[in-house]
Amino acid sequence: QVPLVESGGGSVQAGGSLRLSCVASGRTFSTYVGGWFRQAPGKEREFVASISRSGLTTYYADSVKGRFSISRDNAKNTVYLQMNSLNTEDTAVYYCAAASASGSYALRSSEYDYWGQGTQVTVSS
Repeated sequence: QVPLVESGGGSVQAGGSLRLSCVASGRTFSTYVGGWFRQAPGKEREFVASISRSGLTTYYADSVKGRFSISRDNAKNTVYLQMNSLNTEDTAVYYCAAASASGSYALRSSEYDYWGQGTQVTVSS
């Protein structure tokens, strides 16, 4: 098991920024690909961003490219999601995940082995 705990969610006005953090305990996060997903009310969970074990390779959904940035600090067992220029369509519960996938990143939720409990992000106009 790799317990993941997200933090940093909250309410912000459109155009604002938030930074989400995801801390892994029990095992070293650096041995897993990191990812962020989100789920808005009435919608399916969707991929947001993924980062390789080293942190050198990242991948983003088109909807957040240029606005969001995923990073990691393996010494702190933490993966981050910096979210800028937020708009109302970014409102969702954001989930952190860890994958033992062999590639540099993982795009499908089925590839992830462990999930956090989620943190709410609400963007108002």
